[in-house]
Amino acid sequence: MTRFTAWRRRSWAGYAVMLAALVAIGVIYAGLSPATDKAEATGTQAQAQDLAKGRELYNQNCASCHGLNAEGTKDAKGQKAPSLIGVGAAAVDFQITTGRMPAMTMAAQVPRKKVVAPFDDHKNVEAVSAYIQSLGGGPGVPEVPEGGDVALGGKLFRTNCAQCHNFTGQGGALTGGKYAPDLHQTTPVQIYEAMLTGPQAMPVFNDTTLTPQDKAAIIAFIETVRAEPNPGGNGLGRMGPVSEGLAAWLVGIGLLVLCAMWITAKKPKKLKKS
Repeated sequence: MTRFTAWRRRSWAGYAVMLAALVAIGVIYAGLSPATDKAEATGTQAQAQDLAKGRELYNQNCASCHGLNAEGTKDAKGQKAPSLIGVGAAAVDFQITTGRMPAMTMAAQVPRKKVVAPFDDHKNVEAVSAYIQSLGGGPGVPEVPEGGDVALGGKLFRTNCAQCHNFTGQGGALTGGKYAPDLHQTTPVQIYEAMLTGPQAMPVFNDTTLTPQDKAAIIAFIETVRAEPNPGGNGLGRMGPVSEGLAAWLVGIGLLVLCAMWITAKKPKKLKKS
């Protein structure tokens, strides 16, 4: 102990301890950093491969309309396809997973259809979405918060969505040949993406207009409504007393009127002379 105390009191003892500590830290860092660098290099390489795959799929299936650099294209009538720079992965994922893209024909509105190859493999959808995301950013594919408030969702849906999609999400006609689609076949992620990106005639509801909790509440309301049964057997568009009253007038009272006309149209037989 006396020898250690004497050594510690020497003028160079503090420098020796500091040097030993630095050497120990360097050894520990050298032992750990190769694994870290290797993991980062592997992740970067995998990301580069995904982007390369996404670009290849884009060139094969999308570039003919949207341009080789996603800048959009025009024809003699005007814009043929919009630019995809800055639209984000959410817009690409929505358009492809609902079958709207690649579009087969140009019309006032591209309809929902069955997803075609090669995008029936969701990994290919993810690759193209990541490639478009890398071009200019934009909303990413969202994660839908769980436990949405159905009552709040009903209020928000009636305020912001029912004017086009009707009160139960059945959809409806718009101007210029466009329409609000039926929401009963969409997934929660697709509904969230539609609110984020505003596809076609739909306005954009960003997180400032409707918070993620508000969006989750709307999605919970839509899922609750479309799961409800139709006790009468035929939902009649699930529009409530409007459609039911129309059916009553056209079918029920219409049949009564036809019966009355048939009865009164019969000629009475002449009375026999007594």
